[in-house]
Amino acid sequence: MTGRRAPRSRREPDGSGAAEPRPAAERALAVLLEADWEWRLREFPDFATMVGDARYDDRWTDLSLEAFDRRADYQRDLLRRAETIEAKALGPAARENHALFLHETRLHVDGLRFRDELMPLTQLHGVHQDVADLLQMAPRRTLLDFEHVTARLRSVGRLVDQALTLMREGARTGLTPPRVVLTSVPALIANQIADDPEASPISRMLLGDLPPDLDAAARQRVRRDILSAVEEVVVPAYRRLHDFVTADYLPRTRTSLGLTALPDGEDWYRHLIRVMTSSDLPPRAIHELGLEEVARIRAAMLETMTAAGFQGSLEAFFEYLRTDARFFYTDAEQLLVGYRDICKRLDAALPRLFRTLPRLPYGVLPVPAYSEKAQTTAYYYPGSTEAGRPGYFFANTYDLRSRPRWEMEALAAHEAVPGHHLQISLAQELSDLPGFRRHGHHTAFVEGWGLYSESLGAELGLYRDPYSNFGRLTYEMWRAIRLVVDPGLHVLGWTREQAIRCFEENAGKAGHDIAIEVDRYISWPAQALAYKLGELTLRRLREQARATLGERFDIRDFHDVVLLAGPLPLPFLEERVAGFIAAGTRPAARRA
Repeated sequence: MTGRRAPRSRREPDGSGAAEPRPAAERALAVLLEADWEWRLREFPDFATMVGDARYDDRWTDLSLEAFDRRADYQRDLLRRAETIEAKALGPAARENHALFLHETRLHVDGLRFRDELMPLTQLHGVHQDVADLLQMAPRRTLLDFEHVTARLRSVGRLVDQALTLMREGARTGLTPPRVVLTSVPALIANQIADDPEASPISRMLLGDLPPDLDAAARQRVRRDILSAVEEVVVPAYRRLHDFVTADYLPRTRTSLGLTALPDGEDWYRHLIRVMTSSDLPPRAIHELGLEEVARIRAAMLETMTAAGFQGSLEAFFEYLRTDARFFYTDAEQLLVGYRDICKRLDAALPRLFRTLPRLPYGVLPVPAYSEKAQTTAYYYPGSTEAGRPGYFFANTYDLRSRPRWEMEALAAHEAVPGHHLQISLAQELSDLPGFRRHGHHTAFVEGWGLYSESLGAELGLYRDPYSNFGRLTYEMWRAIRLVVDPGLHVLGWTREQAIRCFEENAGKAGHDIAIEVDRYISWPAQALAYKLGELTLRRLREQARATLGERFDIRDFHDVVLLAGPLPLPFLEERVAGFIAAGTRPAARRA
């Protein structure tokens, strides 16, 4: 899972950066894309920081109601301008950029009527966590970098107050997350509150690794500025947030679970399916597909259990895997070292399956303590060459008895390589693509690639013992169950207990992990559908290419075709692979 949720902008910012073409229509398109890219970076400073553009590192994205209205007007006008460009007057590359830009813009404009910005706080995302997460990723090398950090800290009060306004308006209009997923949020906010500013997680993170080339006076100034900002602005703001959520907001949140309980909820959920999966599959069809996949994977689990020599039922095997001490580390650092060892082995094996590899390195870090209790097992944060920041695979070390060793190889393949780090970093290096494609995030492609990458593990030397192979199947089952549970919760009227029971009966994961995952689906509708639907598409396209090309098929060529156009909606990817099959040749690598 990638760690950044799309900004609540009613449009996910991506952008442009392509070289200016010659014909008039292409020139108009290039100007439009470049102007839009600059608007996005300026309008979404958090995103600009993640991309590596430091021009706006001293501010936050404006979360005022007026800003959302202004952006909505911009999106409508942007679509009108994009539609005036004649596709038939464009060359092949520009036509592809235009088609993709129109697809994304129309999708975002279609979603403007769904006011998700009025629900800016969940157990996974919101100002109580996003501030620290972004500051951890922001540059902190020079005195100017720390001046930007301090400016952002000084603005946290305004950011929190904007979030409070959004939540008040959401509560007034009946748009809130389900109460059940918010019960842990007061404690998460409290994790950021400290009477002593030096004890604040933000202060500890920012002051814990000051650059050695800062002189003594600069270090003293940085320390003073950060501690005073935390004490005078950040902690009081989080106290306001904590008091509001506890006393005012939580009692006004809804007791229903499904998105369809909200106004236009059924249309909203179908829209999110299109956004997350780039398909128009009906919710019930997705649910049925999930049941089929669960049955198929369950049969494979039984075979693997037999290979492990276990005598008993699959349910008994689940219990054995959840409880036997041999499968768990007793020290958090051991867990991280274990992940680093797996990643190092994967790095060395990648040339077997890939011609084109990214230059950007990555590291393995623990999920921050302030969010670990409510966070998922692992996630990935993209790096940036421009910002001098590697990618990071964050592994959760909370409750080590819910982090079995047998799941680690599959997780590393998904979050690091050949999964998110390889795909996202490689996309950033495609210099001849516009920025909205290099930094785009089509969830079915990105998360589908992550799950598909897990299936490549055996070809890269993983899953040599039946327990690790069972871990791979467990995570594939995990994603198949999502197809069952997500529509179940949001359309079919399932209870939280039904969703948890579905997991317990079909996957060997720990109870804490199951509850965290189910709550994630409740608060983030349709996102979890993208993994399996994207992976199934990738596997189908790979088999089509193999069957058609026969001896000419090379998996490295196929992976170049998939990865060297940046993230794509699945119908665009299918067209690209069809062209590859017809031509029988691989594309040239495009690098920054």
